[in-house]
Amino acid sequence: MTSSDATALPPDAIESAAARVGTSLVGDAACGEARVALVCAKFNGGITERLLEGALAGLEANGIKAATVSVAWVPGAFELPLAATRLAASGAVEAVVALGAVIRGETAHFDFVAGECALGLQRAALDTGVPVVFGVLTTDTVDQALARCPEGEANKGYEAAVTALEMADLIRKLPAPAR
Repeated sequence: MTSSDATALPPDAIESAAARVGTSLVGDAACGEARVALVCAKFNGGITERLLEGALAGLEANGIKAATVSVAWVPGAFELPLAATRLAASGAVEAVVALGAVIRGETAHFDFVAGECALGLQRAALDTGVPVVFGVLTTDTVDQALARCPEGEANKGYEAAVTALEMADLIRKLPAPAR
């Protein structure tokens, strides 16, 4: 995942760094079975439903069984952090993917919703220690949002699901926090 070829991680970068340090850990999306929660905003639901389809495809492509996936629907992007926090803190899931779309309008509403949603989702991850992935589109137009949720691996929901699997696997490999 990258915004351009110029910013892509070189193919041998991880192995090169691993050869120069004592320990190198990386998450693997094809990690086997993982319990994942998807939290979806109903507002801009035509976009969110496409993101959800992408996320489900990403999970399925990496061997995650449908029985280990749950979906929770919230009214809008502003409500994503509360549901994500509750799910992450429950101990029932190893990762949460938040899916939504905040599209700029004529008022400052976009700035408040997008920023607070991002901050709340980051706080959910940091407070619980469970990966909470930001799969929320923040675009200027509906066309930009639609361009980010096509069928296939380019769908931002697909990318968010793969990120969640990689992070869940990495968290398993990292040392437990000191008590």
